[in-house]
Amino acid sequence: MKVLIIGAGVMGAGIAQVFAVHGNYDVCISDISAELTERGRNNIHASLARQVARGNVTQAEMDAAMSRVTAGADGSACEAGLVIEAAIEQMDVKKQIFIAVQAKCGPDTIFASNTSSLSITELSAGLDKPVVGMHFFNPAPVMKLVEIISGLNTPAGLAEKAAEIARDLGKTPVHAADGAGFIVNRILIPMINEAVGVLADGAASAEDIDTAMKLGANHPMGPLALGDLIGLDVCLAVMDVLYNDTLDTKYRAHPYLRKMVRGGKLGRKTGEGFFIY
Repeated sequence: MKVLIIGAGVMGAGIAQVFAVHGNYDVCISDISAELTERGRNNIHASLARQVARGNVTQAEMDAAMSRVTAGADGSACEAGLVIEAAIEQMDVKKQIFIAVQAKCGPDTIFASNTSSLSITELSAGLDKPVVGMHFFNPAPVMKLVEIISGLNTPAGLAEKAAEIARDLGKTPVHAADGAGFIVNRILIPMINEAVGVLADGAASAEDIDTAMKLGANHPMGPLALGDLIGLDVCLAVMDVLYNDTLDTKYRAHPYLRKMVRGGKLGRKTGEGFFIY
């Protein structure tokens, strides 16, 4: 099967790598410019090279995987059986992507979104073909979970096809009905937001907050470091979706999280968040 990944950022490149290392898939990765697309492909190459250095894959396996990855400025030439949108977490951007790509693909193409929180029902509204959520987790080559999200008009068969693909990739799919944050982020991101509040209140340092949660709750990573890994802009976007969809004040983003995003301190991707990288 040929797979088109739209969005060559951290998540898009990671998802493309997952498919590329599997011999049954050829991957086309695309973004809004040739520069961004090539950067995504280079990131896949660098990630696989690290795996070779660690002895996790052979050079031959890496070369074979990279031979299955092509890059295109808009992906219009890809005759894909599966399209996964992994663009910025904005509803209007994602909708426009699906409107454009659905006009170019065949009748049997599966359309999926890697959205981490946006409504699949709203995303599908007005489109010619339904969309299913396939939410991979960062880093996609490592994390085993894929949330399969069904919108109000997502056929059950489509959700099961997406789950079958996830299993074929060695992932574990879980099914979720459409709802703000789905399963993981509805629980996880408010926890990160609460950790931000503890820090902002001066109750503990960032280091001690994360140490407490690692040793006291057996978490592999502290909530503030996890927020930095996810991207504080992404955390804020998810909190805003949760609050706007529910109007429940428990989902209100902490002002300090919003301030960090306004200041461009987004975590690992900018070199600084709650910690320095």
